[in-house]
Amino acid sequence: MIARSLFRFPLLIRTTHSRSFSVLNRPPPSYEGHVPLTFVERNALAIGSAVVSLFNPRRGDLIAALGEATATPFFIYRLRDAMLSSPTGRRILRDRPRINSQTMTMTLLRALPENSVGRSYATWLDREGVSPDTRDTVKYIDDPECAYVMQRYRECHDFYHALTGLPVMVEGEVALKAFEFANTLLPMTGLSLFAVARLKPGERSRFWNTYLPWALDNGSRSNEIINIYWEEELEHDVDDLRIRLGIERPPDLRDMRRSVKEQRRAAKEKRERMGGLMGH
Repeated sequence: MIARSLFRFPLLIRTTHSRSFSVLNRPPPSYEGHVPLTFVERNALAIGSAVVSLFNPRRGDLIAALGEATATPFFIYRLRDAMLSSPTGRRILRDRPRINSQTMTMTLLRALPENSVGRSYATWLDREGVSPDTRDTVKYIDDPECAYVMQRYRECHDFYHALTGLPVMVEGEVALKAFEFANTLLPMTGLSLFAVARLKPGERSRFWNTYLPWALDNGSRSNEIINIYWEEELEHDVDDLRIRLGIERPPDLRDMRRSVKEQRRAAKEKRERMGGLMGH
């Protein structure tokens, strides 16, 4: 539950650096690609990336930066501790697997049984035109292990899409971010809900009435999705995985949008026919 998870935050003293530094006195990187930030720089990055990404949600680099800048010092440690408390999570931290086109061979995944996790993942990627190589590399989180946790969360995002069936359109992304927020408590996922303002009235109504209640209910009561060792689940049945995790699949968003369009088209054709009859 969200309330239960909120009290797992580690002490601030554990997450702060004993050394202080400035722009002119920056410590060396803790891992390849790491960019140490001062307190002021981190907050400026969070505010700037939040504002720009709100107006341009296709800027994945800024959304990634927002996620990293707002995850420390508390939230990424909570997620890391959730992995340490799970035998599977500890194995993931030990093995540090990566998800990309080299580790996920699409031809093999497409050949798996119809309702398998791997086949569902490949089918979702093909349908949405997405590649597993599109995730930015973490660089603004200081602790190397926590940086990997964020990278793992980021690279597993498309598996969350496949598990829930939500598409990559803004409406689907917002619904998935709400689910992720309830499950991971990462601030970026909660801040992403401001994108609801960009939705059309009918889409907003669908989000508030259908997808937000589903997201909060399933995200808060399901197991920590960061602890799924996806590489070991590829051949398993995706419905069985949902049952094990305690996740109910939401109504198909593409079907709902298609149904609304068909209803509008039918109503328009009826009005045109009526107008033609009255003209005679």
